[in-house]
Order: sequence, then structure tokens, then C-alpha cells
Amino acid sequence: MIVNVERYPGFQADAVFSDGTAQFVSPAEPEIYDTVTLKIRTAVNFIDEVNVIADGRCYPMHVVERNDAFLWHAAEVALAAAPVSYLFQLRYENEIYYYDRFGVNREPRMENRFMITPGFHTPDWAKGAVMYQIFVDRFYNGDPTNDVATNEYFYIDRMSRECNDWNEYPSKESDVAIFHGGDLAGVWKKLDYLQELGVEVIYLNPIFVSPSNHKYDNQDYDYIDPHYGVIVKDAEKCLEPWEKDNNKSEKYVTRVTSLENLEASNDFFAHFVEEVHRRGMKVIIDGVFNHCGSFNKWLDREGIYSDKPGFLPGAYQSADSPYRDFFDFKDTKQEAWPHNNSYDGWWGHNTLPKLNYEESPNLYNYIMRIARKWVSPPYNCDGWRLDVAADLGHSPEFNHRFWKDFRKNVRAANPNALILAEHYGDAGSWLQGDEWDSVMNYDAFMEPVTWFLTGMQKHSDEFRTDMLCNDKAFVHAMNHYMARFQTPSMLVAMNELSNHDHSRFLTRTNRRVGRIAHMGPQAAERDVDMAVMREAVLMQMTWMGAPTVYYGDEAGLCGWTDPDNRRAFPWGHENKELQEFHREAIRIHRDYKALKTGSLKMLHTEPGVLTYGRFDEKDTLVVAINNNDQERVIRVPVWQLALTDDQFLVRLIRTDHEGFGFESEIYHIVEGEITLIMPPRSGVVLKNMRY
Repeated sequence: MIVNVERYPGFQADAVFSDGTAQFVSPAEPEIYDTVTLKIRTAVNFIDEVNVIADGRCYPMHVVERNDAFLWHAAEVALAAAPVSYLFQLRYENEIYYYDRFGVNREPRMENRFMITPGFHTPDWAKGAVMYQIFVDRFYNGDPTNDVATNEYFYIDRMSRECNDWNEYPSKESDVAIFHGGDLAGVWKKLDYLQELGVEVIYLNPIFVSPSNHKYDNQDYDYIDPHYGVIVKDAEKCLEPWEKDNNKSEKYVTRVTSLENLEASNDFFAHFVEEVHRRGMKVIIDGVFNHCGSFNKWLDREGIYSDKPGFLPGAYQSADSPYRDFFDFKDTKQEAWPHNNSYDGWWGHNTLPKLNYEESPNLYNYIMRIARKWVSPPYNCDGWRLDVAADLGHSPEFNHRFWKDFRKNVRAANPNALILAEHYGDAGSWLQGDEWDSVMNYDAFMEPVTWFLTGMQKHSDEFRTDMLCNDKAFVHAMNHYMARFQTPSMLVAMNELSNHDHSRFLTRTNRRVGRIAHMGPQAAERDVDMAVMREAVLMQMTWMGAPTVYYGDEAGLCGWTDPDNRRAFPWGHENKELQEFHREAIRIHRDYKALKTGSLKMLHTEPGVLTYGRFDEKDTLVVAINNNDQERVIRVPVWQLALTDDQFLVRLIRTDHEGFGFESEIYHIVEGEITLIMPPRSGVVLKNMRY
């Protein structure tokens, strides 16, 4: 039986749907001066007139498709070169309504209009791609000959230390100078594992020369760190103890300034990327361009480049350095040198000197060359992830200019490269189609999912009972922040549960506030809830965007926020069941294009319960989550996905507080709805079928 639409109160509003996916915008990423066809779906007999209003001009829409329940309306809009914003105007019985990214409303809301930027494209390979983030030092040691040695150098008040226990917890005080030995050879040796997991894109935390294990304090943008690459030339000895007054170590200097080591490491990386590509995967690297490190050859605060052949004096060492204007020195008197400590440090950190682009065209051009270099042959990386991208420069105006030029340089070198930025809050001004492609999706994924499922703040710094299971807060946050994305950006947004800056999601499931310094590392592992973790993974693999697994999340790794979130991958101690669950959830994500590029529609929510659909012209999937501690019986209005009573839904995967499984179960559609009996802390993914 076909659904009787008149049964449902509010059907008129709930039936209306449009978004920026290929079902409703054709072509989905139009060029300048293209004519684009815009579509919207409404209920039969509940709409008298439909128009699309684009940049103040009204375009009448005509019916292009119908069934017993719905009408699909379309209009053609000719584009120019400028972005176009639009919304739909609906008339029913002399009442006027508007439909925008927030849904149906009585008044037009300018800030929530749909937007198309002609000529704006995000790479097709990145849309909905399964990404995997690797903090290289903690992933796998594939070449012990390149390991950082104990007492090899002195940095941030401590000597470097080689960690001989792979599973040692991160240091409570500072983990920056403790090295486990993970390297690119280790990633290479685990490519089979990543492929079996279903990974499509590898995102590497910084890999350029740097004295820290996190490498967000770049020392040389032109070279891969030999400790991650290849050491072909080594010093005969390591000076012990390293003299703190001059901060020099012959072993470190030989390793990281030796042209043989640097070139060999670059060559190794080129072959690494080639192998990843041969396997059908992509590589994204981390670009830290807001600041560098005090070890950087341009500043050379530690003096390791002084008097070395092929290197010019650093700006810390000499007022006559060619790099002096690369940094903002507050004391510019000649007598301030050598050892001029007055340079501007990011957030006041003197180990992280802020780069001074406004005053240095040479620096500006240098970084633009770097932007091109690593996405070009022989390296052929597939994109950049940009650290603290909104902080770059000394003004918003300059920031936007820089990223516009950065995009032009990257895309000129590699038209298919992805540009993702780290950003907190509204990123709308950077997502206009001429700067970033998208962002690490904190606001429209990580935070709302974390609050709803755990009630925790993403650093485990706060627990709020009012946010736990709060469906209204979840929907409002998602609507608000997703409305700031154009659809091409939304489809490639990096949807993470954890990363190197926040506590591990599995730790958040214990609903315990804490950090390693006062709670200790073991507390991060206590009372965690695997059922909630699996709910989160189910959402991650079915929400709009690119699901991004932080290394070890799939193996049950726990940890408070930085540095405890950077524990070594637990090889030999993995949670095999959680790995299996990830593999199956990833397989489902990859099997259905609707989960990569299809539309998303919320269906029914109540406290602790979320149901939504993902659909395209071929497939429709329904996702249901019950995060309550009690069973819930849920009636899901699948008619809103244009499913009818001559269809049924088959379960692809289930998870609950007792475990998970992949056995099929059939759900019949009765008068446009299905009924789900959802156990505590459970989730299901269903797919439509026809009798």
C-alpha cells in the first residue's frame, strides 16, 4: 500500500526537502557561466506554487517528477562568475513559506540560504573518503636504525630520550622529547593492515625536520626528517652530556643537516607515496605555516646551523641574516644581536616563533613554493592539512589573501589536491570556494556527537548532564554549523571522534573529567563503554563527510588529552572485536555511494534517540541510535525518505550494550513507518529493498 500522506500532521513541512547534493543541484559543482538545474521535493496536493529565489530574482519552478506522495519541482538558473545564494518560496492556500538549509520557515533567513560558487570543486576522491590519521612516532617502528638516541639533543629543558618500551605511557610532565621510533618505514610495513581496515586516505601528522616528536615546530620545510626517513650518514658518537649553554649535539647536527640524509629521506618519501598510490590510496600531509620552531634554520636559536656549509646565518644569531624579516623582532637595535630573544612567539612560546609574512615577500614566496613542491612530482602528495590556519598573519585581511594565493599555487601544481584546515568555530568566511576546501569538522561533527553520546567536552575537561542525550541541542548544533558549509565542503569535511589535540573518544565514554597530570594514565582506561564507542563509530561512518579514524581508536586505545592521546599503537594488544566492528562499518560506508555523497535528512528524535536517512537516486539507508540506558520503541517516519509500503528495510549492522552483529532482519513499512525495538546504547543501519 502506498502511504496516505494526509494521515500525518505536519506532513507538508516534513515532506519538503532539498540540499546541495547531485540529486537537487545539477551539475553539483557547476563552472562559471553554467546553467544549473535546482530541484526541491514537496508533498502532492499540499503546495500550490513553488519558486526559487536566487540573488533576489524569482524563478518559477515546474514539476518534473511525481509519485503518489511527492512532487519534484525544478528550475534552471544561469550562473555568472560570482557566488549565488538561493532559497525556495512555497505558496499554499495564500500562505507563503520559505525553505532554506534550516528547513521550512515563515520568513526568509539570509544567513541560512543555500550557496553555489561557480568553479568551486572539491576532489571527488575525497568526498566521503575513509581517512586514517597517523601520529608517526607512535604508529610503528619500521627502521630502528633511524631512531632518535637518548641524549642526542636538548630541547625545551630536557634531553631527548629513546623509549625502549613501546607501550610506555606518555610522560605526565612533557612528552615532547620522548621518541618511540615510529617512522614512515613503519607506516609502509602496515599498509596491508590499513587496506584491510578499509582506509582510502592516509593523513600524516607533520613529517618535516623537527626536534620534537609531534613536529609542529618545523625546522626545515624542504626535507623529510631523517628520523622518519633514512639515515645514511651518522656521527661517530653522541656528546654526553649535551652542553646546555650552546645547545649543540654533533649526532643531531650530523643527522638533520647532512644533505645525504635529507635527500635520501625525501627520496624514500617519494617512493612511499608511490607505493600508497599503487595500492589505490591517497596521502595528505600536515602543513604548519603559522609558525616554525626555534630550531628552524631561518632563526637557528640553538646554533646548530652556525658555520655549517650551505647554510646562511639565522636571524637569532645575526642582525645581517637574510631571514631577519621572516620574524617580528620587537627590539631592532643592532646591539640586540646576537641572541636576540625579542621575536614574537605564537601564544608567547619562544620555541614557536611566529612567521612574519607581511614584512617578508621572500618568506611569502618561499612558502608558496613549498605549497607546490610537495603536491608535485616526485612526491605527488594528494593534499594539505593546515595547522591553526586561521591564526596565520597579523590580520584577517592578510590571512584571506594568503590562503587565496596558497590555493592557487596548490591547485596549479595539482588540480586534484585537497586543502583542509584546522579550525574551531564558524569557518564560513574561509569556505567561499577560493581558500580552503573544508575543515577538521569539530563543530558540525566531533562536538555534537561527543556531547550527545557522552555528555563530555572534547578534552574531557567537563561533564554536562544537560547535554548528554540532548537531541534538541544535537540537531540545533548540526543545523547551525552544517549551514555554514557549501555542500562540496561538507562532503570532504574530516569527521573525527578523536585526534592528537583532544582526549580519545573511548576515554570520554567513562564520563570522567580528567587529565594525565592529576589523574594518571590508567584512569583514562577505567569504566569505558564499548557500546557507546560503537554507537559513535556507526554515526561516524554514516554521517555526511569524510570519516577519519585516529590511529588506534579502532584498536581500543584510550587516553586523556595531549600528550596522553598520543599513546603508541597497541600492536599485539588490540581490541580485536572493535577492529572487526570498524572493518564492517567501514565496508558498509564504502559499499553505498549514498553514504559518501548522498543527502542527509533527520527523521525522528527524542531524548537519547536519533534517527536519520542517507539517500541518493539508487539507495536509501536509515540509521537509528538509542543512547539511553533503557530500551526504546521507536516509530521512524521513513516516508520522509520517499519510501513506500511496497518496500521494506533490511538490517546491515547492529550494535548494543551486549555486543554487535551483522545478521539480517527485515523491517516492514506500514503506512509510511517502521517500528524499531532498540535496546539500551544501541544502533542499527538499515537499507531499503523492494518486494
